[in-house]
Amino acid sequence: MPSESTYPPIDIPDTDIWGLLFERKNKEYPDDKVIYFDPYTSRSYTFAQVKSTAIDFGKGLKALWDWQKGDVLALFTPNCIDTPAITWGCHWAGGILSPANPGYTVDELAFQLKDSGAKALVTQMPFIKVAMEAAKRVGIPENRVIVMGDGRDSSGAVKHFTSIRNISGTQRYRRTKMKSNEDLAFLVYSSGTTGHPKGVMLTHRNIVANVLMLRAGESGNLKWNGGPNNEGDKVLAFLPFFHIYGLTCLIHQSLYTGLQLVVMPKFDIEEFCKIVQNHKITFSYVVPPVILLLSKHPIVEKYDLSSIRMVNSGAAPLTKELVEALYSRLRIPVKQGYGLSETSPTTHTQPWEDWNRTIGAVGRLLPNQTAKYMSADEKEVPAGETGELWIKGPNVFKGYLNNPEMTAHALTADGYFKTGDVGHQDKEGNFYITDRVKELIKYKGFQVPPAELEGILASHPHVNDVAVIGVYNKDQATEVPRAYIVPANGLGKGEKEAREIIEWMNAKVAGHKKLRGGIRFVEEIPKSVSGKILRRVLKVMAEKEGEEVRAKL
Repeated sequence: MPSESTYPPIDIPDTDIWGLLFERKNKEYPDDKVIYFDPYTSRSYTFAQVKSTAIDFGKGLKALWDWQKGDVLALFTPNCIDTPAITWGCHWAGGILSPANPGYTVDELAFQLKDSGAKALVTQMPFIKVAMEAAKRVGIPENRVIVMGDGRDSSGAVKHFTSIRNISGTQRYRRTKMKSNEDLAFLVYSSGTTGHPKGVMLTHRNIVANVLMLRAGESGNLKWNGGPNNEGDKVLAFLPFFHIYGLTCLIHQSLYTGLQLVVMPKFDIEEFCKIVQNHKITFSYVVPPVILLLSKHPIVEKYDLSSIRMVNSGAAPLTKELVEALYSRLRIPVKQGYGLSETSPTTHTQPWEDWNRTIGAVGRLLPNQTAKYMSADEKEVPAGETGELWIKGPNVFKGYLNNPEMTAHALTADGYFKTGDVGHQDKEGNFYITDRVKELIKYKGFQVPPAELEGILASHPHVNDVAVIGVYNKDQATEVPRAYIVPANGLGKGEKEAREIIEWMNAKVAGHKKLRGGIRFVEEIPKSVSGKILRRVLKVMAEKEGEEVRAKL
């Protein structure tokens, strides 16, 4: 039988995102509370300022560009405190927001603009050249590319979003009402392991449900003072707002709960430490590579990070070794959560009080969902046995844009989403995610999860970072695990050092998990902006190495 959430069901109102955030009667904090704060400029937005700016921007969209329900506004920018007001201004006008990675090339951005059918594009001045070229390619007029943030176009050719807000004669415009269960709020693009990113269609109800589900899961236990609350907690936000994790867990959750979000445009280890110390940050949503840096990087010693009550890790599997390494060094507890773009995103989170009792678990199923683990032949497996996680709930997406075939493959007839993630649950209802279905290494019929091996290797004193992939061994006619390692300073990169780490590792794992593919030392591990290891890049490297070896024979 599928697992039901152990949380009591919650009431999900029939409202769009605007109604949830700005028209509710039970807001627990005053309108003049600062919600978004820029530590570099000290610029900020209170709740009231976000609301009025969003309304003005929404009216400007309707007046200037005849904005219609369902029109798509693309956002091509690093984190910025203007993002929330622009997002909800787009929603006020009935639009759909499609955030894009500011690291995209012209080709990559043009693909998303064309695929989403974007009618306009918002960016920042450092990215204007790429934005303009991509817009030109897909037929978005130059006057529909505008900028946000602190920079301005000195020539005046590119409008700032504040000028869109300040158009006269907009009083007659009213908010566009949305059907929460049908109308899209976001088109986020999920990078697949192959091919172009997929447009994930998220409705207003998906996001409304997930905000309320996450709030229920983060309410916590009194001995931990509960989860982050509106009575002084400050959350450091560096996870990208263009990714669903930052979009829901940071932008939406902060305004709904009344948390102050201290916004970094992108992660930098020293800036992170400096801001925590100077602004007395109490909480942060992070990814495993950040936990690794905090537990190993020498710069951390220079700063006082004692204000942090806890951090929550997501986006990729977090191992027991990393949790213990961070707590041992800084006494900062780490709890874990889990979710996907297709689930808006959060489906599971560890209760605050359970962080050290269920290390390695992604937590419990949030309310209003059911889940089950399925075998390769799509039969449900019992608790304790490994399978692919399938999830059903009001947070599950509507489908992939312009891709009915992939949608049909991902969603079952009875509404379950096939996550592609492998794991199990224990008898107490704690869920564990060990790897992606496609990333499991198949060694002579045994399944080897790369994340498990990475967790062990990361605890080695001479390893700064690591990724494990499967490489095909012709002699044994099977995949074997190979580790790509960023060595700690002072460690040689020769055969002797590799052999020492392999022997240390092989003593800690079962026979089928040994590093039969050897070790390669590298300068850095390729990762996505959300912290996921880009194994496909390493597989290309491995292929080239194999070709070079064959060429010498």
